[in-house]
Amino acid sequence: MRVIAGTLGGRRLQSPPGSVTRPTSDRVREALVATLGPIDGLSVLDLFAGSGALAIEALSRGASHAVFVERNRTAAKVIAENLEALGLAEPRAQLIRGSAQRALAQAARAAERYDLLFLDPPYRQTAALGGDILKLIVPILTPSARVVTESDRRQPFELELEMIDERRYGDTLIRIHQR
Repeated sequence: MRVIAGTLGGRRLQSPPGSVTRPTSDRVREALVATLGPIDGLSVLDLFAGSGALAIEALSRGASHAVFVERNRTAAKVIAENLEALGLAEPRAQLIRGSAQRALAQAARAAERYDLLFLDPPYRQTAALGGDILKLIVPILTPSARVVTESDRRQPFELELEMIDERRYGDTLIRIHQR
């Protein structure tokens, strides 16, 4: 895996070993970021961050800062190693080790706001998260925020926000929602 473009383009990324995560392929990340358009100055939240590749790509392309949330210890360690290897440190890049729900509740209490949210949970959790996660993410979104969901095309991530784009890449379904 590598960073596709931007200031960090071409740099290698580690991914957690085994089946701990399902990293978004280079091809899908490249297409997704191209679809999103300019990312300059955006505040990014990457829930279920895995290797951190999505938010790292956003930082490479000009996002002002990104928060990575990962509960799995092995994956969180890989994110920390990727951030260190790329010279991405706080406040530009922050890693939160813990559940997405807890991180969202903390962000709401701290009145944090995000312009771009990546939501790529383990596929087996997708169906259970939809309505519950929406209640937690709405308070932290800026008025023009976009939410990107990634899921298996056979079990789409249902999120009750306006969908502005949908793309399929093999079995991967990417949906872009707008607040």
